[in-house]
Amino acid sequence: MTDCQMVSSDFTADEKMEMESIKTYKKALLDDIQKLKMEIDTIMADVLSFESGEESKTPEKSKQFSNGKKKFNMDPKKGINYLVGNKLLEGGAQSIAEFLYKEEGLNKTAIGEFLGEREELHLQTLKAFVELHEFSDLNLVQALRQFLWSFRLPGEAQKIDRMMEAFATRYCDCNTHVFQSTDTCYILSFAIIMLNTSLHNPNVKDKTTLERFISMNRGINNGEDLPNDLLSKLYDSIRNEPFKIPEDDGNDLTHTFFNPDREGWLLKLGGRVKTWKRRWFILTDNCLYYFEFTTDKEPRGIIPLENLCVREVPYPRKPYCLELYNPNSRGQKIKACKTETDGRVVEGKHQSYTICAAGAEERDSWIEAIRASITKDPFYDLVSVRKKKVINQAPQD
Repeated sequence: MTDCQMVSSDFTADEKMEMESIKTYKKALLDDIQKLKMEIDTIMADVLSFESGEESKTPEKSKQFSNGKKKFNMDPKKGINYLVGNKLLEGGAQSIAEFLYKEEGLNKTAIGEFLGEREELHLQTLKAFVELHEFSDLNLVQALRQFLWSFRLPGEAQKIDRMMEAFATRYCDCNTHVFQSTDTCYILSFAIIMLNTSLHNPNVKDKTTLERFISMNRGINNGEDLPNDLLSKLYDSIRNEPFKIPEDDGNDLTHTFFNPDREGWLLKLGGRVKTWKRRWFILTDNCLYYFEFTTDKEPRGIIPLENLCVREVPYPRKPYCLELYNPNSRGQKIKACKTETDGRVVEGKHQSYTICAAGAEERDSWIEAIRASITKDPFYDLVSVRKKKVINQAPQD
């Protein structure tokens, strides 16, 4: 007789029934445990599948966001619409302003273009964007340095006016006891920007002195003069360190050449070697760019039109020529640049630029377009209007 049989024979009938009941309960419990394990395995598989799906979505969202930024650098409105449409950016002014203010890799010119529009969303975005700047306890030059580094001012006078008005309002809100009105801050801000150009642009021969800077800002504080000590400190700050123009973070020049004033094929006479070369010219933003091919993303040369004049000029065997020249600096090289074949950017060699069109009508159209592009700085008109307003509103004795 085995030990098991001996033990089993020692149990009473009731004990044997209890043992069978325990065995049945144990089997049911093991079955439940097995089912639970299977359910856990199923749930874990679902979790892993979900996480894998989310991980696959993350690169896709990241790619869409990157595409949205590129679209913004090429066309700001389309870029914002793309980001909002793909739920990568909320469509309100505050969210858009924070995106423009904080996001890296955005083209500063494109930011300025978006902020300068006058539709209500753009106006509210400009207000929110300016309010992200903290100007408390900064002098006006320090505040301008911060503000003008966050985007590039557009060229249109009305856009500049709205943006500088928003800046002046924000600065006065942050520094309530500096100026008597936002008009004073507005006028002095433009005076500082113009001073920066006068002191640091090599083409400006007649440099503004401290005495002239103080004189030109007399009576702008609601008819009263600003302290000479304040104006002297602002003058010294600009004289010692010019404003820094932000480099475009988007690293793509293509956006510059959208909606140009004029574009087309012309012949350009070389600077040192007098040969004619066919180039694709684009006139935009007071600059004349030329390319070797229409598909090139970067120009072979850039000719800033500031201080230049254009005229019809005769040339042997080339009857339809125009000339770009500096009437005040005859015999000197025009301030321009070109890209050499090895990629180096060098100063241009031209004392004047001779360009040939295919016919008289085309030549005359280019001359007209270039003359329209060579305009005086809009800052002067804006400041003149605001100064008259301040003087007229000043209390009379």
